[in-house]
Amino acid sequence: MSNSYARSGDAAVAAAGAQAGADVVRALYGRRLDRIDKGAGDFATAADVEAEEAILGVLRAARPDDAVLGEEGGQHGAADAARQWLVDPLCGTLNYAVGTMLVAVNVALRDGAAAVADPFGGEVFVTDGKTAWVRRDGADDAPLTPTAATRLVDVNLDRPFPSAPGFRGVDLLAHPEFVERFRPRVVSTTLALAWVAAGKRAAYVTDGGDLSTSVHFAAGIALCRAAGCVVTGIDGAPLGEGGRGLVAAADDETHRLLMAMIHSRSQGGDRTGPRGGPARTTDGSGELSRPGTLGSLS
Repeated sequence: MSNSYARSGDAAVAAAGAQAGADVVRALYGRRLDRIDKGAGDFATAADVEAEEAILGVLRAARPDDAVLGEEGGQHGAADAARQWLVDPLCGTLNYAVGTMLVAVNVALRDGAAAVADPFGGEVFVTDGKTAWVRRDGADDAPLTPTAATRLVDVNLDRPFPSAPGFRGVDLLAHPEFVERFRPRVVSTTLALAWVAAGKRAAYVTDGGDLSTSVHFAAGIALCRAAGCVVTGIDGAPLGEGGRGLVAAADDETHRLLMAMIHSRSQGGDRTGPRGGPARTTDGSGELSRPGTLGSLS
């Protein structure tokens, strides 16, 4: 492993890590797995833990001096390290636990390369931080090309809706113009972000706090940015400290329409300022968050 990846670029390391995690997720699919309770209805399985270990094995071999923040294992190395990998070994645990193949494996170098693997679709979406591409079952890499042509928009509906009553994803689904222009989808995994970058979705919307350093969202955000998507918070502000949720759209027009709908649903509600943040900070997964991690999207 060390000989294979130690001299590779960060994008290759991210892709290898995501693929290693995806191999574990696929191998354990369909088995009866014990649940590790995290509280508030959130849980992990042996697949989450073993997939994270597989990813850590790749990162330790290829980048032994880098820090890693894993959803299951927490912090490895200094939290303020110049290079830190963010690892979500199985996004969509609840889907997986009930036999639904809508899951993702996310590996991202903070502010750098990233990869999202679809264990059952045979695709690994990769970015070096500048360009983005997809690798399908060993075939030649193909560039990611976002498009709003599908009109499919994924909306994360996980509670507790930190920006309510000003904004809730479920309210967006009831907006007359949303229903007229778009077709809602809820896949309950950040695989949907990779699909925005790949042109399979027109947009993705979630409430939350600063998601830019989240183990769930960092890889998908990196893909969308590198592919040329429009990426902001639900308030239209850039992502970062004090940010609010996420809107990733295939193009400017889709982003403009969604922001107008979000704004119209927010009017008259208990809104916070663009950088004020909600009283309860979440990461968009439906669980109260601590910096850089997520508890759900299970």
